[in-house]
Amino acid sequence: MEILFRKIELEDQALLTGYLKQKPYRSCDLVFANIYLWSRKYRTEFAIVEDTLVFCGYQEDGAPSITFPIGEEAQIRKALDVMFSWFTEQQAQFHMHLVQEKEFEQLETWYPKKLQIAYNRDAADYVYEADKLISLAGKKLHGKRNHINRFKEANPDWLYEPITAENVEQCFQMALKWREEMQCEYDVEKRDEMCVTLNALRLMEELKLQGGLLRLEPGGEVIAFSIGEPLNPDTFVVHIEKAFAEIQGAYPMINQQFAEHVAAEFQYVNREEDTGVEGLRKAKLSYRPAFLVEKGIVTLK
Repeated sequence: MEILFRKIELEDQALLTGYLKQKPYRSCDLVFANIYLWSRKYRTEFAIVEDTLVFCGYQEDGAPSITFPIGEEAQIRKALDVMFSWFTEQQAQFHMHLVQEKEFEQLETWYPKKLQIAYNRDAADYVYEADKLISLAGKKLHGKRNHINRFKEANPDWLYEPITAENVEQCFQMALKWREEMQCEYDVEKRDEMCVTLNALRLMEELKLQGGLLRLEPGGEVIAFSIGEPLNPDTFVVHIEKAFAEIQGAYPMINQQFAEHVAAEFQYVNREEDTGVEGLRKAKLSYRPAFLVEKGIVTLK
């Protein structure tokens, strides 16, 4: 069977989102905005197979890797059978990424003792209880409250605003300044991340993203902003967070304020993975996640 994987375009948003809504998990990866924004960095294509949505990425050696099909259970089984045959036709080893525990359990039921999974800790999403990110209550988050209190004391006229068509350009300019200060042009990963950030700001309306920003005073320059979207009925995902690190408490403040203004009606907030960066892992753990969303690589035994 010939399967035509194709590049993801903005015009595919309605089609892909219709399928993605059928996936009940809390992973940050499989939402349209994230897929689209990162699909230029990590070549990602899609196909509809047996009325399920399958994404295909490519490993460092160019070999294909697919995601677990998204759709009705009966159709998923049919799609998987097709994909096993497709790998054989491509003369490639079966490889599936972003697989979560429940999905692997289903694979084991359908293909007993045929597959194995290896989880990647660096790719695990950090999920927090929304009310705790907002209140920062308890002894373990005492330090976060102190940072915010110092920010408020030093900047009594601080202001939070939602990102709108009227102020998004100021966030864009803040991001350019942040890029220069962080010397992103000399770091491939930072440069790619900044490209995604700028495109997210440019396409906020089209991608249906929500954002918030901080100023030290009304009318002042933007010193921090955050961007995210609802992931499912009980979880909000934060895709992007930028602040000037030299302003004490700016990061904890935008974290808390964004959660308060956009995630108060959600049970959880997904703040994505740490990609194995030690400092980022320490920072994410310091907020005491409720749990991690683990994702693994599935291959043939």
